[in-house]
Amino acid sequence: MDDPAAPDIQHLELPKEVPVMVLDGCYLFPGCFLPLFIFEDRYRKMLAHALDGPRMFCVGSRLPSEGQTERVHHISTVGLIRASVKQDDGTSHVMLYGLQRVRFTGWKQEAPFRIATIDAETTAEGEDPQRLAAQRAEAIELLPAPTAQCAESMRVLRETLDEIDDPERVCDILSYHFVRTDSALCGLLSEKSVEGRYRILLKELAKLRKMAG
Repeated sequence: MDDPAAPDIQHLELPKEVPVMVLDGCYLFPGCFLPLFIFEDRYRKMLAHALDGPRMFCVGSRLPSEGQTERVHHISTVGLIRASVKQDDGTSHVMLYGLQRVRFTGWKQEAPFRIATIDAETTAEGEDPQRLAAQRAEAIELLPAPTAQCAESMRVLRETLDEIDDPERVCDILSYHFVRTDSALCGLLSEKSVEGRYRILLKELAKLRKMAG
């Protein structure tokens, strides 16, 4: 899901440190919603900590470990808790909205849950608007043809994209919805150039189109 009508929260001040939920194969992008089910005790504590503060945390993408050390991808997206529903058994359903890319600069705490110090990641400046517009159009053209099961959701997605003028935001939304390769997702989060992100995205969309026949 994405939220085209959420510019009011795009400029929230980020804290200097945030809790981090470390997951396998999970990536949040700015402008996108991520539903999460919180059931582990450490992450129940993390959620309570986040709700008592600015209602923000990151999803840290776990990388292949080296020895006994748990490795986390150094770039993530700070997410704002837009909804949190606690169940009778203590578990919670959470809806997290991606705000901004950040870089983990250190670990203030590692147990019972991680807390990272962060710096905001900036996007490269001086990119060609016409080139970005062309890449945006090419990416939308490469979207897979809707099946009977997803025809309505694809229609809504295309209508949403038509309302968004920002090529960077479109790239993030398409990356979140259609890219499933860990290496590509890490690259899409880490790349500072929007043109560079589109090059990764277009390659992945072309592979997806080829696989679909």
